[in-house]
This record gives sequence, structure tokens and C-alpha cells, in this order.
Amino acid sequence: MGRTIVITGGSAGIGRRVAQRFAESGADVVITGRTPDRVERTAGELGVRGIACDAGIPAEVARLAEQAGPCVDVLVNMAGGNTDLTRGSETASLEELSARWQANLTANLMSAVLTTSALRGRLQPGGAVINVGSIGAEYAASSYGAAKAALAAWSAGISAQLAPAGITVNTVAPGYIEDTEFFRGQLTEERRATLIDSTHNKRAGNPDDVAGLIEFLASPHARHITGQTLHVNGGAHTTR
Repeated sequence: MGRTIVITGGSAGIGRRVAQRFAESGADVVITGRTPDRVERTAGELGVRGIACDAGIPAEVARLAEQAGPCVDVLVNMAGGNTDLTRGSETASLEELSARWQANLTANLMSAVLTTSALRGRLQPGGAVINVGSIGAEYAASSYGAAKAALAAWSAGISAQLAPAGITVNTVAPGYIEDTEFFRGQLTEERRATLIDSTHNKRAGNPDDVAGLIEFLASPHARHITGQTLHVNGGAHTTR
């Protein structure tokens, strides 16, 4: 049996492609998601294990840890998404503003914190934790961007804690990626064109662009890369 890979939010979009690539390499892959039917269907299609789990709910994460098995080699914290896209555009009160921010913090930060904490004792030397952030963290006026910025900061900090055990921790921050459900049908053609025009290579990203980097970070070739945020955005945001 190959390595055990746990991918939260692995039933669709980028997470599904990550799961597929690891499964094709012979790994024992566990995917999670909030919707049991979708998790079961995707797991069957990919030939992986599926566990329904809302990664923002402590009791469900604890159950996931027990079901995942005693040893985990790679954890990919993919679960998240911009919860504002499901709540409409109006904020009527401070209570609603608080609820909006808490929803994105739970979905994008606490989901990774809870899952990593639950599986920490099962992570094996030579393993990797890979957190999926966003280009939105660079423009963090929104609750989604702020949550992803916090995720990257936490990721860099926990890297130092896990490194003595031989475990790397990195954040992968995608830009605009097509063929996902991220925008929930709310992306206009004008906005799409603007996002593509902001890149250097004038194309949208695709799930394989992100999945390939995640696969590399989980490989023996990336053992001296830790505590980093690696951007996958075609140059829409550059670092030096």
C-alpha cells in the first residue's frame, strides 16, 4: 500500500483533481466533503475512500480522524470557499456582518486548524501538510481574503512546530481557476475577462495547475520547502 493522503473538500473542483492524481499514483486517498451523496459518488468514480465531514465542525473532524486510520502521510486542507457568495450582497446589521465574517473564518481558517490538529499525531515523518489559500489574501478587505491571509500566517507558524518531526507545511495560493464551482454562477463575462487580463500569460488557470504543485510539495523533491506561500496565478500577483 502506498502513502495515505487526506484531502478535505476533495469531492469537486480542484480537490477532486488532486485526489485523482494521488490515486493514479497508487496512494490510499481519503476525500471529505459536506455533502454525503457527492462524497460517495466522487469516491466511487475515483476509487478512493470518502468520508462525509464538515471540516468546520469539531465533532465531525474528530470522527474523520478516527476513520482516516492510524497513519497519514499527506494532508491537503482544501475545504473552504467564499461563503459570502451563498448569502447575498446585503449586510443589514452588525450582527449580520459578524455572522458573515465568522462563516468565512470557519470555512477557510478553522477548517484547516481543526483538521490539522486532529490528524497531527497521525502525521508521519517525511509527510506534508498543504493548505490551499488564495490570491484574495493579498487584497484582504473582505472576510474571505482576511481568512485566507490568516491561513497563510498560521501555516507559516505551524511549519516551525512540525518541522522537527520531518513534516513540511506550505500554502498554495491559486488565482482565477476555471472549471470549478467557486463563483457559484456569479462570475460575469466582464469580470472573467478582467481576471484573465490581469495575468502575464493571458489565460485562466485550471485545476491541474494547482494539483501539480500540490503533488510536488508532497513529494520527496520538496523536503526543504516549508513555511512558504506559493502562488499559482499566471503572474496576476507577483512576489520577489
